[in-house]
Parts: sequence; structure tokens; C-alpha cells
Amino acid sequence: MSFASLKSQRQSKASRSYVASSDNSKESHSTTVPKLIHSNNSNPSTSSKEGTVYHGIPENIEVRVSDISGRGLWAKNLIKAGSVIISLRPHSFSLASRCLDSHCSSCAAVSNSGLLRCTGCRTVRYCNTTCQTNDWSLHRLECSALRNWAKSAPSKNLSVPSDAVRCLGRILWQKKKEGFDSNWSKEIDALQSHRHSLHPRVVENNTHLAHSVVRYLGLSSPGELSEFGILSAGDLADLISRFVTNTFALTSPSLTPVGVSVSPLVALFNHSCDPGAVIVFPRSSRNPVEEPQMQVVALRDILPNEEILTSYIDTTLPRSLRQAALKETYDFTCECELCRDDDNIDPRESIWCPKSCGGMCPTPSDESETYQCVKCRAVVATPGFIIDALRIGQEALEKATSVQDTDHDKALQLTTNIIPILVSAGLTPSCHPLLALVGLHKSLLLSSLSADITQELLDETIRNAVKHYMGLSAILCDGHPVRAVALAELGKLLAVDEPHPVTSPSTNIAFLPSGPPRLKAAYETLVRARHELMIGFGRNNEGGELGRNIRETVVSLEKELGVWTQGIHNTLQDLLNFSRNE
Repeated sequence: MSFASLKSQRQSKASRSYVASSDNSKESHSTTVPKLIHSNNSNPSTSSKEGTVYHGIPENIEVRVSDISGRGLWAKNLIKAGSVIISLRPHSFSLASRCLDSHCSSCAAVSNSGLLRCTGCRTVRYCNTTCQTNDWSLHRLECSALRNWAKSAPSKNLSVPSDAVRCLGRILWQKKKEGFDSNWSKEIDALQSHRHSLHPRVVENNTHLAHSVVRYLGLSSPGELSEFGILSAGDLADLISRFVTNTFALTSPSLTPVGVSVSPLVALFNHSCDPGAVIVFPRSSRNPVEEPQMQVVALRDILPNEEILTSYIDTTLPRSLRQAALKETYDFTCECELCRDDDNIDPRESIWCPKSCGGMCPTPSDESETYQCVKCRAVVATPGFIIDALRIGQEALEKATSVQDTDHDKALQLTTNIIPILVSAGLTPSCHPLLALVGLHKSLLLSSLSADITQELLDETIRNAVKHYMGLSAILCDGHPVRAVALAELGKLLAVDEPHPVTSPSTNIAFLPSGPPRLKAAYETLVRARHELMIGFGRNNEGGELGRNIRETVVSLEKELGVWTQGIHNTLQDLLNFSRNE
């Protein structure tokens, strides 16, 4: 396998990769299964108590309203792991500015044969005339707005509005087109707002976004928004708050964020830091008109009358950071089992036993307290050093994340220098911020690979991929999309043709298998990855586009290994025949 199939744009932040962005859209406040006070019928179009009709609800789930968690979606029958619970096209989506040249603005696909650029705005691109025609009802308005924005932009870097501004513009145009009393508009209006309880920083960002939307629509003041059903400053604040609170990241089949999307039905799912379902965009449809398909997939078996919960934030983060993120954006304190568990050590906040007994200790947070191994009770002698290492690691993570797209070498230098410090402090592979830094380091190494790849760089990338998967495996369940994609990346790396196979191990670094043994390791890893992809991206989808690609690679490796095995067999047979003739 060549490396060409591995290299792709990698935009997501290491500390808030897939889980934060793809599940970033929510509705209520608690994950404790509450006493049911209202249950709805199971028709494909289901009404909430507010009278909003939600279309596309499958027969095996229903909207219920509780006095604890508000509206939510509940299983009526057993839902098996890997089952697609909901599959739909978002109400609205927009590509990130960096993806406008590489992705179709109608179906969000990446085209291998080139994309057609709109001759009007010269900003958006399409797979073909079919995609362009499908998008024209909104793009004819968007096209003019993009041109006017570019004319007044102070610099070329600001000549295209953000994906949030463009998506809000599409929502307002669509509401006007559908009618303010239409079900489409009512579903948007029924999204939770939280504008009266938002963090001041969020309010400031929302205000800036509101002004940008007004400018994008070609208006001079918010008072001119009445044609879009916005009749007051409160209406505008609610619109922006609903959007920010209920926005999902639009992702590639390998979980790279490529834009933003909104789906009122999917936003009904409540939150848990240990979710039973995930939200993905696996590109499972053979019909581009249906893409991008947003799907909610069960990670484990969900029992009848059990609430179906997804996660709004990155669940690889420790509890304090998860709670802070939830409070700032959604204004609630999570009370899921993972957040309430004070009896067990969380692998996200753990260090190895100082006596190397194999046990773990909680990460120190106060030098004056005593921290012990849960297995042998050994005391952590230098909690101050570990606390300093954690602080330095977090600062380095934030810095490297902020510059990864503008200064690749600087980001790589930071991760290279800081990871050994955290390892020497005894952090386990799953501990934050070590896990996030290792994941970011792997991404930076992957983006460094090229056609003239060296054996040393390839092996270093593989070692980091192994460490990243080990850390994820300690905190994410079998089949979680983040874990599945990490395993698939590892398998693909092992399958890359070696420039200079190593025949003897180095004394300083971990030795990797080479030649046929590495090929066999790649095969076994990809088989396991496909199993996990079938869960996280849906069994009926064959693991989505990535799962189907992995299956093709597995078949190719089977043939390659078969040729090698047959070659060995033929050589042995020739030697046997030669000895007999002697």
C-alpha cells in the first residue's frame, strides 16, 4: 500500500477532536434516567408537548418529556450495538472555509476528478451539474451574499465568512422559503436557547456572530430582519443561541471536521459522558442527493424504555474539563455515572504506581495531600513535580493546537519536547493531557509523511499510533468511532511499503516487525479495526465509507500474504526436490 491513501487534511483540535465537535449540539441538562411524565406516539411524525412535529422518527424510538432531563429520545424496543438508530440529512449545513475548494457544497463529498466552481461567487464548488442544481434554490441567494461580503472584506483572508455565518444565512433563507409556520421552521424554533444563562464570553461571541449575519444578509441593522421572522433583539439572540447550542460538526468518514450542521431531531438526544450512542457522518448512501447523511449509531445494546444518550463534548477529557465545557456552552452540570464515580480512579486522571507494581494512582492536584497506589498503597513522593508537569503539558497542548495549521514545525517541536516530560512524570497513556498530545503528535507526523518517506519517520509514526490507540482503549468502549478510526490508521500505517526494512532491533527504541511479519500485523490490525468500524459507523453501513475501504485493503493484504506464503512453499519444495536429486 502506498502512503497516498493515508494523507489527508487534519483540522480537529487534539484536546477536542471528534467527540467534542460531532456531538456538539444539545437540548437538556441531566443524564439520570428520570421518572417519565409524558410519552408520545410512535408515528414517523411525532409531536412534542410544545406542539412541534418531528419528522423521521423511527418506530422503535419516541420523544418523551421528563421533569429532570426535559425532552429526550427513548428506546421502545431493544436496539443492538451497531444499529443505526436515526439516519437523515441535516436541516442545514455549511462547509468550513478551508474545505470549500476540496468538498462539494451540495453533498459534502471529496471528488477525485475535480470539482466545478460556481462562476458567480467563485467560492463554492460542486461534484457536477446535478449537485449544483440541487443546491441552487439556496445558493442563488448565497451567491450574491458571498460576492458582496468579499467586496467589503478588509483583506483576502477575510473574504469568505465563517461556516457559522453561512449556515445561519441558509437557515434564514430556508425559513423564509418554507414559511415561518412550516414544520421545518417550527423544528428550528423549538431548539433550546439558553440565552438567559450563557457565560459572558459566549454572549460576547454570539453578539459578534449576530452582527456578522446581519452584514452577510446585506442589511444595515438587526431591525431589518423582519422579513426573516426576526422581530426583536431577543428573537435574534435566541436564533444565535439556538444555533450555537445545537450545532454539530459536519465530519468526514474518518472524523475530520469539515463544517457545521444543524438537525433539530438529533438535537433531542440528551447527554452522557459515557454515551450509549454516537453521531457520525459515515457516507453510507450510494445516492449523493441524500448526502451528507447524519446517523446516530448504538455503541452498545440499548434496552427497551432506556433513554438514548449521546455525548456533547470530548469524553477523553477529565471530569473537571468536561464539566467546565458543559457549563459554559449548555449551562448544566452533568450527573452521569462517570461524573458521579468518586470511588474508582479515572484513567483520564491517573499515573503509574511509583513502585512499578502495575497499579495506578490518581493524578495529584494538591501538594499538601497524600496520593497512594490503589494496589500496593505506595505513596507518591513528588506530587509537586507531577502537578507542574500537568500544567506544562496543558499549556503546551493549547499552544500546539493553536499553531498546528499555521506553524507545523513549532507544533511538532512542542509535542516532541513535552511528551517525554509527561511520560517521566508517570502519566498513564490514557491520562490527560498526555493522550491528547500523543494524538496531536501522531497527526503532525502523518501530515509530514510524503512519497519519499523515510523508514525512521514511518516507524516513529507507527509507534505513536500504537500509544494513541492504547490510551484510547483504556477509556473508550469497543467500537467507539474515535477508537475505531485510530486502529484503522494504525493498520494502514503498518501496511505502508517499508522504504528500508530493518533486520535487527535498535537498542534504544522499541523494535517493530518488518517485512512479512509487519504485513501480517497490518492484516490482523485492520481486521480488528473493521470489527470496531462496523459498530461505530453501523453494521448495515458495513462501517461506512471507511469500513468499506478497510475491507478492500484487508482483501488486498490477504492476496499479498497468500503470494508470500505460496512463494515460501515453492522455495521449500524446490529445495526438497533438489536434495532428492542429489
